[in-house]
Amino acid sequence: MKQSLHTPEGVRDIYGDECEKKIYLEAKLNKILDSYGYRPIDTPSFEFFDIFGKEVGTTPSNELYKFFDREGNTLVLRPDITPSIARSAAKYFCESDYPLRFCYKGNTFINHHDLRGRLKECTQIGAELMGDNSVDADAEILAMIVDCLQSIGLNQFEISVGHADIFNGMVEAAGFSEDDEEELRSLISNKNFFGVEEFIGAREIPSDLKKCFGILGGVYQSSEDLEQFKKSAIAYPKVYDAVMRLESLERMLLIYGIDGFVSFELGMISDYHYYTGILLAGYTFGSGEPIVRGGRYDKLLNYFGKESPAIGFAFVVDQLMAAISRQKIEVPLTHTTQMIVYKSSCQEDAIIAAKKARSNGGKVLLLSYDESKDKACYEAYANANHVSRITFMDGE
Repeated sequence: MKQSLHTPEGVRDIYGDECEKKIYLEAKLNKILDSYGYRPIDTPSFEFFDIFGKEVGTTPSNELYKFFDREGNTLVLRPDITPSIARSAAKYFCESDYPLRFCYKGNTFINHHDLRGRLKECTQIGAELMGDNSVDADAEILAMIVDCLQSIGLNQFEISVGHADIFNGMVEAAGFSEDDEEELRSLISNKNFFGVEEFIGAREIPSDLKKCFGILGGVYQSSEDLEQFKKSAIAYPKVYDAVMRLESLERMLLIYGIDGFVSFELGMISDYHYYTGILLAGYTFGSGEPIVRGGRYDKLLNYFGKESPAIGFAFVVDQLMAAISRQKIEVPLTHTTQMIVYKSSCQEDAIIAAKKARSNGGKVLLLSYDESKDKACYEAYANANHVSRITFMDGE
């Protein structure tokens, strides 16, 4: 088999019914984003390396697809769309002091060393709300996510919400070194809370701070569940303020009526270091990875010269597709294409008939009749391509 027939590791072809379902799902998601007043934006597939560099706090350099332009500048296929939109907002809306709402669809490229079922090229659909640092903005983002998931037929899902300042505040209060922080971050990322307990137990830090670290592994459904953590965190303003933000957010979720889909995960951290506030990740059955991720990044636009708080999220469409397939959720595709099979003597009539049908909104597939095939062959072809009606024009 020729190598040219294969795709590289981590990418795949999508065609036929699967491709149609993907387009359908993307349209449903975009409709919800549009209903909230988010306007489309389209940024380049590749940018200068600095847009995704270490200072920004996005994907590690060794997982980026890098290449050079003619001037010798290092360019990168985007691993993440948010920094691109932040750059664009800072460039075109630098003087705006009103909230900016953007929605987007695009592919991202990450050279994962350990695939674990992940693709290296993924389609994302997301939204960014810039210029609003309120809890209202946090709640709107979560409400959009819930509406989007329900619009495509998903009803069994959970969105975990945390806050970047919980982990960051505790690390600062404990006075941990950078190496200690990385070790602790790794333990929490891997849900190794026994390892966290052992790590914290070996450090000389205040007992109430130790209690805070010990509570990180829990999942909390309401503000009442957070009381024990609040009591231990009250001596640490950064941590305490973060928990109070989650409490305020819960009240907004009750107004939207989506509190049943949201839980609070105090130990949540992100690989993207530009997040400064609310963190979120959505999960459902049939997907080994989160179907949506996001959070608040109030300092990212500063890097591009615009002071503006911001929050956003991105659906991983490929993960949504996997979840819908494994949950056996039907995607209602309508097949209304008709096929006209014509002999050469009827060529003009067939073309005119097809043009008329298309001008009236119809979908027509034209095929010149092959004498080596009988009608049954064409009927089988039509069935395989979801053709709803066949017309044979043979002049007889």
